[in-house]
Amino acid sequence: MKQTTCIGWDIGGAHLKAVLLDAQGFVLAARQVYCPLWRGLHELERAIDEVLSHFNAGCHAVTMTGELADVFSSRREGVAGIAGVLAAKLGGQVQYYAGRHGFVDPGAVGAHAMDIASMNWLASVAYVAQHCRHALFVDIGSTTTDIAAILDARFLVAGFTDADRMQHDELVYTGVLRTPLMALAQKITFAGHMTNVAAEQFSTMADVYTLTGDLTLEENMTETADGAEKGMNGSAGRIARMIGRDAQDAPMPAWQQLACSFKDAQLAQIRQAVFRQLSRLNGRRDICLVGAGVGSFLVAELARQLRYEYKAATQFITAANDETKKMAAVCFPAYAVGYLAISRAGAVE
Repeated sequence: MKQTTCIGWDIGGAHLKAVLLDAQGFVLAARQVYCPLWRGLHELERAIDEVLSHFNAGCHAVTMTGELADVFSSRREGVAGIAGVLAAKLGGQVQYYAGRHGFVDPGAVGAHAMDIASMNWLASVAYVAQHCRHALFVDIGSTTTDIAAILDARFLVAGFTDADRMQHDELVYTGVLRTPLMALAQKITFAGHMTNVAAEQFSTMADVYTLTGDLTLEENMTETADGAEKGMNGSAGRIARMIGRDAQDAPMPAWQQLACSFKDAQLAQIRQAVFRQLSRLNGRRDICLVGAGVGSFLVAELARQLRYEYKAATQFITAANDETKKMAAVCFPAYAVGYLAISRAGAVE
């Protein structure tokens, strides 16, 4: 039976993302909620309640990466635990995205737990492949970067598990919010001199992109490393600690320049992985880089550097307004899995 509306859910370890679509795939609403799942399933329950207080539907399509949270002893346990919460919270029809196996009903979650685990990237790629015949899809989130080649409207990837995707640079553990700066460089340039970087989580990339102006405070939902304020002054203080200094030791432009150096280090890390995937496309230039996620601004920058056409995920989304469209692009796997579910039901023309 066709549903008039459907919610696509992407349940991560740090954020819950939900997108409400009508029967034609038009985005009615989109929402991201901070959800530190490592603290327990009660955080997921709270985040779901927050979403459902704003919108609901009779059809739900679910994808996830939250099973990786260390509150679970294994991915299989994580999938089961998350599915248990959803069974208690969601009414109507619920289906889970199991990657190459398509959608499965709740009763089949146990048998398909490892197919469901961390398959949100494939939902996104399957959707983009309907709109771009040749592309490199890059989704930069708060914690990780997903990269997948599309050739002749079909995904061209080497791995389907996190382990295989990490081995082949299709999953890179770097993001624009939660990644600690010590993961990007052991040495960095400051005031014309090379200096060591502290092997301590004094600061994260959210501080970097606050200082560079690439992220607004509204886009930064994660907690700071020291629990203090997220603005320019707080970010400067935290990034200064990474090189053994205090914010008072230099003017703000110096800390902004240091932030740019860390940004360059992250861009280099992602660029190396992008080069590896571009090699799968035989050096062809008639492809576009498709950017999604809260860090899509980095994908646009990489496209400029490499001289490829850039397309934002927002170009493939129809929504009530630009703000809703932008949030749906941040929550792109949730949008994609919802759209795929509706399309499967034959509702999208």
